[in-house]
Amino acid sequence: MTTVGRRLRRGVAVLGLGVRRLLGKLATRDSTRLLFSVTGVAVAIMLMTTVSGVAVGLASQSAVQSDNVDYWVVPEGGSVDTIAVSTDGPKLGDTHRLTTELTQDDRVAYATPVLLQVVPVPSADGPQYVLFLGVVPPRNATPTIAGLPTAPLTPGDPHYTAGQYNGTWTGEVVVNPAAANVLNVTPGESVAPRGTDRNFSVVAVSDEQFTTGVGATPVALVHLSELQSITGATTGDAADQLLVSTNDAGVQQRLEGLYPNTAVVTRSGIAAQQVSTSSLPAAMGVAALLISLVVGVLFTATMMGLEVTNDRETLGTLTALGYSARSLTVLVATETVCLAVVGGVLGVGLGVLGIVAVNHLAAAAFGVQSLAILRPALLLYGIGVAVLIGVLATPYPVWLSRRTNPLTVIRR
Repeated sequence: MTTVGRRLRRGVAVLGLGVRRLLGKLATRDSTRLLFSVTGVAVAIMLMTTVSGVAVGLASQSAVQSDNVDYWVVPEGGSVDTIAVSTDGPKLGDTHRLTTELTQDDRVAYATPVLLQVVPVPSADGPQYVLFLGVVPPRNATPTIAGLPTAPLTPGDPHYTAGQYNGTWTGEVVVNPAAANVLNVTPGESVAPRGTDRNFSVVAVSDEQFTTGVGATPVALVHLSELQSITGATTGDAADQLLVSTNDAGVQQRLEGLYPNTAVVTRSGIAAQQVSTSSLPAAMGVAALLISLVVGVLFTATMMGLEVTNDRETLGTLTALGYSARSLTVLVATETVCLAVVGGVLGVGLGVLGIVAVNHLAAAAFGVQSLAILRPALLLYGIGVAVLIGVLATPYPVWLSRRTNPLTVIRR
């Protein structure tokens, strides 16, 4: 056997010894220090995985949230930060015709375009800016869009007739509590957007708030054609996105062919959505990574250092038996990294449960589906960070192991 072969075989043997020693210690009663280290890494990885899932969810959600909607068609070039700042992004065209065609498909329960426009509305305290949502209320369903019920609105879009905006003007608007508060209106009162002679009558005030990172957002729900008329979006029959409710997965293929350069976003959280470079999700991800590294490295280095100090007799005996300083370094490093990996695997599992819990709480408290997104890459990410924690924590226990004097240990 060549020298290289002997060294390789010896290295593999030392690695195997390190893994067996660690598993043996974890299986014994006297493993408190190691269990503390595993727990520290697990908690750090759990928090990082959960927060990263929330960050990916915040960066990936580009559609208005709606009950019973299974697909959203959105422009690929649109902003995916917040709804309020994405109102000037790329638009979809010819939306009334396409919506009619989709609703004629037996597989589709209902479909509606959504136009998002921030509209100034005069009030006693000066102009107030309200996020208007223009939709086509379904005739055979009453979904809730952005927390606002479509049921109080007349089904269909009466103002849009045969491709022209000359039909009946309903003037109906549903507002959320934040909009009702800033405009100081109640059901039956009028809302007059600035810059137009058209008025809207409040037909209902919803019970749900539409919240963002800065608090409750004033939102009003109106018919699509009426919002298009007061905002100049009639050219091209424009809307920001298309909401489709269906129980047939085959509809997705049809939706993908409706427009060029669009993305079909599924209702489920595990979807191939483009991640935004928004600063908030990125900052959350970086902060979670740094905190997990600091906590994990401190726990692992400290506890493994104590373990090496307590295990000096064994290390000294191995040195006396012929283990070189390099072999002892590999042995201690293997134990340290494996310990971090054990904590990482446990932490990833807990992180998955954390994402499920966050989504459950978000759905129960705010009606938001899939706030956090679980992707397979997050699992690999968690294990990779655990390995990095083990590598960064290795120098301290290795340094302590090199201070062990085999003669002193044997004399004891």
